[in-house]
Amino acid sequence: MVLIGIDTSGKQGSLALARVPQNASSVEDIEIVETVPLEGGTFSAQLIPQLAELLARNELSKQEISAFAVASGPGSFTGLRVGLAAVKGLAEVLRTPIIAVTLLEAVARSGSEGHVLAALDAGRNELFVGEYEARAPVGDERLIARAEFLESSQDKVVTTDTRLAEDLLARGRAAQLVSHPGSAGVARLGWEKLRAGLLVTPEDLEANYIRRSDAEIFSKA
Repeated sequence: MVLIGIDTSGKQGSLALARVPQNASSVEDIEIVETVPLEGGTFSAQLIPQLAELLARNELSKQEISAFAVASGPGSFTGLRVGLAAVKGLAEVLRTPIIAVTLLEAVARSGSEGHVLAALDAGRNELFVGEYEARAPVGDERLIARAEFLESSQDKVVTTDTRLAEDLLARGRAAQLVSHPGSAGVARLGWEKLRAGLLVTPEDLEANYIRRSDAEIFSKA
């Protein structure tokens, strides 16, 4: 199986080509063959050409793609729209399954098992936060003020935010700093969701922004 992971949620993005053996039983069996960085601000111009080159380098055709795993948020409004629009178009033409992956769950999977909070920097002194038990989501992902989170959080936190991890540890809280999952992490979690049958159609693929856009916040009635 050939799985393509796509992450355009941040200032920088990436593509990942993953091979999954037929008898794969865990994410450790997945081989990340190659990852390709995508420069921020140019996702719309780079994504499709870079994907074509990635396939050509590995002597694959687009018809050999078994599924697309794409980061659905939270993150950059523009970046997510570009990535999701590209996947919608490709999947519809190729009739290829889509798996939507939330980055907070991918972050949680990168950390310890058990009860954890996954947190991502949301800018504006805010955080995107999700709660997980045995790596399964508990409740909805949410936006919270950084100061409020530092005062209220008592659970172990898994985060890609260095400053947040340092602030929590300085307060005697449990925190684990992990790398941004990127397209490789999206591909691995995507495979688990694929096995569980958690697919979305191109029509139903939507971004998980969590935060409203500035246009929505500041628009006049």
